[in-house]
Amino acid sequence: MKFVEYLKIYKPKIEEAIEKLYLKKINSSKNKFLNHYYTELYNYFLSGGKRIRPLLTIATFNAFCDEQEEKIISPSIGVEFLHNASLVHDDIIDKDDFRRGSPAFHYRFQNYHEKYKLKKMEKSDFGNSIGIIGGDSAFFLGLEAYLYNDFQEDLNLKAIEYYENAFIEIANGVLIEIDMVNQKNISISDYIDMIALKTGALIEKSMLIGANYARLDEKYKNFLSIYAINLGIIFQIIDDILGTFGDEKVTGKPTDGDIREGKKTCLLIHALASLNQQDFKQLFFLLSRFINRILPGSEHCQNIKNLSCY
Repeated sequence: MKFVEYLKIYKPKIEEAIEKLYLKKINSSKNKFLNHYYTELYNYFLSGGKRIRPLLTIATFNAFCDEQEEKIISPSIGVEFLHNASLVHDDIIDKDDFRRGSPAFHYRFQNYHEKYKLKKMEKSDFGNSIGIIGGDSAFFLGLEAYLYNDFQEDLNLKAIEYYENAFIEIANGVLIEIDMVNQKNISISDYIDMIALKTGALIEKSMLIGANYARLDEKYKNFLSIYAINLGIIFQIIDDILGTFGDEKVTGKPTDGDIREGKKTCLLIHALASLNQQDFKQLFFLLSRFINRILPGSEHCQNIKNLSCY
């Protein structure tokens, strides 16, 4: 079955499972602010996303089972919660106020701060604080997908182990990415190692969770991991390119975000390794000035993009 067909069949079911989990949390929140908080977190989830990771869980499960069972849908959504948890935190780290063309979660609470004219905290501090907790909440909500379903306990415990490892590996990937901003000599190999953790890990664990519920023999899981991690690497390389040269109306993200934060994308690493000495100095100069907000503006950003096309 092709991806588009899978998307048509399973995405509505995934959305229904996500809604069920959120409505349970929202309806049980008696505090007015908590009710608003979880509603906003749910609305953030609804703002977009192809649900690729739960689809991979379902597809892997179906690939190794004789019969396709609907009960895999419920635990499949756990990885979508973890994915969105990482996005909520990423937007704070990257200082991005929009995601998928809609306000980022932390930015929604900056707007809340303005709306209710709160006095005890700065707007950005309030939004970032709620955003950090929001990412944490999404992570823990995702765990519930493995606690309340129709699979046996041993399979759920193994799924939680994969989920935990994915969280740790994503965090390690982000930490390395942040450190790379301050490093001058970064190779493509360093970059691949970083995105294998930051992006590849959750793709891998999404598929391993599906294989786990299908009771796939352990000797085959290593092959699945290799495939999944490489799929994640390809996904991130494409995302890097779209993040710099994509259409903002389509991607929902600004095309100067990675440049503004000085991220060592595959484009930038390749350019720095390939440019002649004069262009290298110009690119390095523009990057340092742009990152430090000394040379803000679309013209300087475009100059960096042009040099990155080398």
